[in-house]
Amino acid sequence: MAIDKELLDILACPKCKGDLILEDDESGLICNTCRLKYRIEDDIPIMLIDEALPLEP
Repeated sequence: MAIDKELLDILACPKCKGDLILEDDESGLICNTCRLKYRIEDDIPIMLIDEALPLEP
């Protein structure tokens, strides 16, 4: 089961309030501004800043 398109439209980065991009393999949401990845576990986005994974530069 994939994340609902309507949910993706309303989700924003909790740090900068910017847009998020769904990864191709649907394993996480990417904020290009903050360079963070928010994991998706059991079709639920983990939108905690402290749990986000930093992206490589």
